[in-house]
Amino acid sequence: MTRAPYLSSRLQGFGTTVFAEMSALAVTTGAVNLGQGFPDTPGPAEVLDVARAAIGTPYDQYPPGPGHPELRAAIAEHQQRFRGLAYDPADQVLVTAGATEALTAALIALLEPGDEVVLFQPMYDSYAAAVAMAGGVLRPVPLRPPASTGGITTGEWTFDEAELRAAVTPRTRLLLLNTPHNPTGKVFSSEELTLLAEVATAADLLVLTDEVYEHLVFTGAGHRSLAALPGMAERTLVVGSGGKTFSTTGWKIGWVCGPAPLVAAVRTAKQYLTFVNGGPFQPAIAAGLRLPDAFFTGIAADLERRRDLLVAGLAEAGLPVVSPQAGYFATVDVRPVQPDGDGWAFCRSLPGRAGVVAVPAVVFYDPADAHLGRHLVRFAFCKSDSVLEDAARRLKEMQ
Repeated sequence: MTRAPYLSSRLQGFGTTVFAEMSALAVTTGAVNLGQGFPDTPGPAEVLDVARAAIGTPYDQYPPGPGHPELRAAIAEHQQRFRGLAYDPADQVLVTAGATEALTAALIALLEPGDEVVLFQPMYDSYAAAVAMAGGVLRPVPLRPPASTGGITTGEWTFDEAELRAAVTPRTRLLLLNTPHNPTGKVFSSEELTLLAEVATAADLLVLTDEVYEHLVFTGAGHRSLAALPGMAERTLVVGSGGKTFSTTGWKIGWVCGPAPLVAAVRTAKQYLTFVNGGPFQPAIAAGLRLPDAFFTGIAADLERRRDLLVAGLAEAGLPVVSPQAGYFATVDVRPVQPDGDGWAFCRSLPGRAGVVAVPAVVFYDPADAHLGRHLVRFAFCKSDSVLEDAARRLKEMQ
């Protein structure tokens, strides 16, 4: 018997995800689950019907390593149509087991032990684990919420240019950018993207962009891929996914697009992770990517309406809330109802106090910077109207 601990030193500190813990809490307490970001309504029939038809056909078997040609072609068309980016589906597009695998495989493929990754925090929780598995080192730059006097705040999360530049050192290999951003809902502006492009170019960094919320952008904001800026396409890998756009998060169909040598590197790592995945779902996502523009504007408008429903309910419950520019989530400051400002304690008590589950934002920060997010909590609004109305009512009656 080998001696404990059994978990590799690279993964020390990474236990069960907060989503598993809070979702289990929702089940055991019967609370409304606004913690994990998955829709509770089905995706479009035009997509689901293709998947149903593909089951029981040769699509059930291993797809080609890079993904089915029809999906790769649809991804390339989609990038040209919405982002103005030209990719050859033969060698510049790779289908992955969701965006999480695309990001993880890219980091494993591109980082040497000790290489540094600059990214913004709060950050989606898989980033830190993926960087650790690749032997990399995090260099987080904080995003700060807009000033609030209570109620609903519509300002933008911002970062300090000096802090960004200071995070880049001679050991920095890669910039990891998530826009539209999870969990804040921030959409990086053209001015911010220009600055990031200048920093990446000056330091000769590779860039990895997570754009899974690209179509879930609300009035007043507009998403642009960093890869579309001058001089950036040749150093940038763009990651996308069908899960959020088509309400099929369980299908785990993602992709990565970029220069052929970078995509080939990611494929080398990916083939030893899942090899291939989701055969019958690949033609379905291809069909979804080719839906008319009205579908994509429609899902954003519908989600924006649900955002407004939950944001209003949070504010009425006495929780100062930042109304997001995009995505699935709204962030609140719990200090008015949790005097010690402990977001973890608030989330663990919330099912008993209000019958609602949320996620503490502190889990999206590097442990050294936990104080920055200790008082913040994330709520998901990618739910049906009835669920959001029930949650808003419960929160207003919070004990």
